[in-house]
Amino acid sequence: MSTTGNSQNLATRDNQVIWHPYTQMKTAALPVPIVRGEGALLYDERGKEYIDAVASWWVNLHGHSHPHIAKKVSEQLQTLEHVIFAGFTHQPAVELAEGLLRILPEGQSRVFYSDNGSTAVEVALKMAIQYWANQGTPKRKIIAFRDSYHGDTFGAMSVSSRSAFTAPFWSYLFEVAFIDVPIPGNENETIVQLEAHAASGDIAAFIYEPLVLGTAGMVMYEPAVLDNLLTICQQHDILTIADEVMTGFGRTGKLFASHYLQQKPDMVCLSKGLTGGTMALGVTTCSNRIYEAFLANDKSKTLFHGHSYTANPVACAAGIASLELTTSPETEQRIAHIAARHQAFATELAPLPGIKEVRQRGTIIAIEFADESTSYFSNLRDTFYNYALEQGVILRPLGNIIYIIPPYCITDEQLAKVYQTIKGMQQLVSNN
Repeated sequence: MSTTGNSQNLATRDNQVIWHPYTQMKTAALPVPIVRGEGALLYDERGKEYIDAVASWWVNLHGHSHPHIAKKVSEQLQTLEHVIFAGFTHQPAVELAEGLLRILPEGQSRVFYSDNGSTAVEVALKMAIQYWANQGTPKRKIIAFRDSYHGDTFGAMSVSSRSAFTAPFWSYLFEVAFIDVPIPGNENETIVQLEAHAASGDIAAFIYEPLVLGTAGMVMYEPAVLDNLLTICQQHDILTIADEVMTGFGRTGKLFASHYLQQKPDMVCLSKGLTGGTMALGVTTCSNRIYEAFLANDKSKTLFHGHSYTANPVACAAGIASLELTTSPETEQRIAHIAARHQAFATELAPLPGIKEVRQRGTIIAIEFADESTSYFSNLRDTFYNYALEQGVILRPLGNIIYIIPPYCITDEQLAKVYQTIKGMQQLVSNN
């Protein structure tokens, strides 16, 4: 391996060879070089510590370099690192699937492995569309929320909000019937919109982020209205896909956001916290109804989808270890404790000048600041981001919206520092 540039720091070397996600490389500052992680903390090459208040893009559940997950991954690496998953299987894949089906919403019966959240969504969309094709009654349209985000591959982009992020690709995206998010006060309008689309008879599926739309700004809505929407879908024989990539594994206060509901989805998409933030893995689960539509002597009814690293044994081992931690009484108590701390902070912050709204469910809290520009491109974004880094806190604002989704191991002292940092932002806004 070349040692060229070892005299330079890591950020400078990075800037010469790497293209980062969601980054305008011409104007962005050099990235912060992280060399170590422990618990809710990350350390840069100079030894400065940062509180990871966004769980490294919502993936880290139990803390960085968790010894239980590290041990299970190490053991698996010494036994079997990978095997083709077409025609073969292995114990970690079977154990993880069994474990997931025990805790997922009622009615899920099969697990299909992929690589990440976007591919988990792609699999669900293909399952839904081919389900109807295999039945001989093809349905072609998907319903989704107008401000939703489901990933960056083409199918996932198609069912996501049309925005500046997807503008160059609009002509390549398939047709989707978008309905408004049923935020408080808008529930009836959303129900009317869904009923109008459902009546067309050409709707294959409804995909939704249950209760919290992450990238939209942690927009939240109530379980009752989602139950109504899912009931309408059942009445019109529309398949339902719960995208729990962000909301799964305790983020909303329950193991899955779907556990708040009476109605259950036909399919569930999982990733992010699936391995505790250790490595990439995606899962799409489905009901027997979906699975059985692909069983036939006619091989053309096969679900022709797969990935080279499907059900990678090391990733599955990380998933099993994370699941053991997630379902422990200790984690359940931590989730409830963080939720209570968030509730108290929301009550304290909401009446302050410069605060437009505070939204909270479970371990997710979002603070929306009053600003003329409420988009992702709000000028407040960079101000908040840089201020937080100076304080040793990693926050990734969505425009004028700050959110916290911490690892469950975050201490009270660390959480207090994150809250204090956000109070500092509020003072910055109110003083200008």
